[in-house]
Amino acid sequence: MTTVALTGAGGFLGWHTRAAAHAQGIDARPVPLGDAFVPESAADAISGADRFIHIAGINRAPEEEVLAGNVRLAEQAASVLERAERPPATVAYANSIQSGNGTPYGHGKQAAADVLRAAAERIGADFVDLRLPNLFGEHGRPFYNSVVATFSHQLAIGDAPHVDQDRELVLLHAQYAADALLGTLDGVGLAGSEVRESVTGLLTRLSALAATYTHGGEIPDLSDAFERDLFNTFRGAAFEEVTPIRPDRHADARGSFFEIVRSHGGAGQTSFSTTAPGITRGQHYHRRKVERFTVLSGEAVISLRRLFTTEVLEFRVSSDSPASIDMPTMWAHNITNVGDSELYTAFWSNELFDPERPDTIAEPV
Repeated sequence: MTTVALTGAGGFLGWHTRAAAHAQGIDARPVPLGDAFVPESAADAISGADRFIHIAGINRAPEEEVLAGNVRLAEQAASVLERAERPPATVAYANSIQSGNGTPYGHGKQAAADVLRAAAERIGADFVDLRLPNLFGEHGRPFYNSVVATFSHQLAIGDAPHVDQDRELVLLHAQYAADALLGTLDGVGLAGSEVRESVTGLLTRLSALAATYTHGGEIPDLSDAFERDLFNTFRGAAFEEVTPIRPDRHADARGSFFEIVRSHGGAGQTSFSTTAPGITRGQHYHRRKVERFTVLSGEAVISLRRLFTTEVLEFRVSSDSPASIDMPTMWAHNITNVGDSELYTAFWSNELFDPERPDTIAEPV
């Protein structure tokens, strides 16, 4: 098994990198830095790893702390690279396109790159300096990680976001950055995944996605990968507000009728399963796929858990009161028949199933 050691594992990009590593069968070892830095244990975590990924950094602090803090973290990382008994063959750095732009943050990121490059040369490792643009993705902190996280949060709770200063952004979903840091996406693929959009254009896109989705759980057109990534980011922010989705049920003497999915465009696939009492299906997660569970007959508990956490959310659903649950990306999920009769469930996803690229990774809830 390929092994990586990474700093900043508890942060936004660190979480996405751990999720990407897990999906690809890569063992990811956290390496604490900063005040939690212990040279001996950090060196042990790095020793024997195929790749060392430095993500930890400081971007929200007084200017002098931003500059000095990024250098300090890089120096800690460099010291354990040289201390490791079996140092990694590759050192990858999550740098920024702001590196060297004259700001304290830019100076700090550039100086950190210089420190790590020198350490990589001393241990004979390849150095990968990834200058990443504005990252966004599921579970970013609003008013901290990205404007996408901020707008998504505001739209999810019903606020009206506004643009303070319009400018063009270079945007990249965090899963692409994670793949590049892991070495499973090359520079050409990384550049091809970047999107240029103004802040105003970004808000327009997110507002349209939110308006469609919060209107009874309708699915917007997800044929464009960037729109899908924005939608998954918004879904992550809006999960508590929109779950479960309650379709309108129309009943008369003949029986009842309700819509499962109303999609505004793009591919889609609907599947159906029967499940015996007491049996559980699922136990997996998706990196990018949108998936919806709807119970048609019987009673079930749908359980979900965000990767690398222990809290499990449970939704009890039945055909007596129709409800749909959309699975957030990078959340393990399953469905259990808790009734006395056979369970009938419809499953919808936004893409056709491809056995070569299933985007279905085994993980128990």
